[in-house]
Amino acid sequence: MTDRHYRMRRVKDKAMHGIFMTMAILVMVPLASMVVYVAVRGLKRLDLDFFLHLPAPVGEPGGGMGNAILGTISMVAIACGVSLPISIMAAIYLAEFGKQGRYAFLIRFTADVLSGVPSIVTGIFVYQVLVRRVHHFSGLAGGLALGIIMIPLVTRTTEELIKLVPRTLTEASLALGVARWKTTLLIVLHAARGGIVTGVLLAVARVAGETAPLLFTALNNQYWPSGIDQPTASLTVQVFTYAIAPFQDWQDQAWTGALVLLIMVFGVGLGARLALRRTLIQMD
Repeated sequence: MTDRHYRMRRVKDKAMHGIFMTMAILVMVPLASMVVYVAVRGLKRLDLDFFLHLPAPVGEPGGGMGNAILGTISMVAIACGVSLPISIMAAIYLAEFGKQGRYAFLIRFTADVLSGVPSIVTGIFVYQVLVRRVHHFSGLAGGLALGIIMIPLVTRTTEELIKLVPRTLTEASLALGVARWKTTLLIVLHAARGGIVTGVLLAVARVAGETAPLLFTALNNQYWPSGIDQPTASLTVQVFTYAIAPFQDWQDQAWTGALVLLIMVFGVGLGARLALRRTLIQMD
């Protein structure tokens, strides 16, 4: 290779590297712009009262979204209780037992289709199945809708992370005479626990920002949650309600609620990334 050809290749390499870096930075510009804008608008009302107080009536200063934050946490907890047993067991079956069988194909296909269903459709489904039958909205219905959204996300993520567990661990356990189900529970799941946590956290980050299904299931409430069988406030619905209101004070609180929601989602997403990184390092 001549010096001229070598120099040309270096120039092309640096040019393409610069183009790729520019495109990567441009991808981050919308996200950074949104975060900065929401932070600037939301920091004005961000204080301890926002987390501890109920919404104030129109015209009264102060108030907060403590009930909405608590309602969001409670419904996400219900969603986890509904979805995790189903999705983790389904992922274990797909990764360890079913693999390429007919039932495995059906489960994967169902999970992929379900993950693409708009969340508002899930909300309408739970409204017809549960809310109309009991004749009132509830936090339980909201948690069930969020749980249905979580199932395909956790299932597919957990399946892929279980597949990353070295087969030598499974084979060594089986060679020692350990039953297959014990090997799966005590060896495979233990090795993939970080990946499972990652899948759960990513799903939680996704459903924590959902609004449409909660409008049909949990509705809203201006008071502290009195039970999972009662209408329950959520941060997303409260932000939506305040954002479209004609009152400046409510609109300012909507920006603060959006900032808190953004921090929650970013925190959960960061935790998922760290858990995934730790899992991959341990598997290597």
